[in-house]
Amino acid sequence: MELQQLKEIQSDRDGFLCYLKPFKPFFQQTVDLILPPRCAFSGKIVSQQGAIQPEEWTKLQFISDPFCRCCGHPFDFKIDADMCCPSCLSDPPEFSKARAPLLYEDQSRSLILRFKHADQLHTLDTFLPWMLKAGASLLEQTDLILPVPLHRWRLIKRRYNQAALIAARISKKANLPWHHDLLLRARATPTQGHKKALDRKKNVKDAFTVPARKKNLLTGKTILLIDDVYTTGATVRECSRTLLNAGAAEVNVLTLARVVKR
Repeated sequence: MELQQLKEIQSDRDGFLCYLKPFKPFFQQTVDLILPPRCAFSGKIVSQQGAIQPEEWTKLQFISDPFCRCCGHPFDFKIDADMCCPSCLSDPPEFSKARAPLLYEDQSRSLILRFKHADQLHTLDTFLPWMLKAGASLLEQTDLILPVPLHRWRLIKRRYNQAALIAARISKKANLPWHHDLLLRARATPTQGHKKALDRKKNVKDAFTVPARKKNLLTGKTILLIDDVYTTGATVRECSRTLLNAGAAEVNVLTLARVVKR
């Protein structure tokens, strides 16, 4: 097909989409009438997609200042803006900064597990704005967004990578590029659940890789690594080490929630 024909087809398509744009609110109202938006926690009808009921909102525990400049661990007392937690001081992580909007507790856990294992992908509309706000300063520095990968066998079993879905939506909202296959899981590892910190670290050691033919895409780039939960940091630290060794200039981390041991 000649270039001119391709341009004409694209022009016709763009024109058709522009024609449909004024009708988008009508289509959305029709969908909402047939399938009304529901609270991600209670399942009750709410005003718009992604909204949650006020009583459910109060059960969530959001992370706010003060927190560790590096890993984002919240402090119970006022600190200097550039202070790091004892863990980061004694064993500095490979990434530069990690942020999360929520503490991982009963309410956030139920949301994440339904999104991760129960196909409730519509909950993305609920928590995406929280992640964008928590990661705003990181996104300003980002060149490329990458999700923590699943091994292919686990991906087949689960049918989707929750971190990749989050990365794709953040990429669209922030107008930044993302790749789903630049960082790969080189070997299948047992689930990290119920493992202690040292065992988690050993479990993911050398578990990730960057294809040699794609390393040029990382050279000198600031990467934003996306995952659902920051537990001990073992997975994102190993991913960060792999990316830095492959040529990335810096790696930051954004997760939906993080575990905090009091």
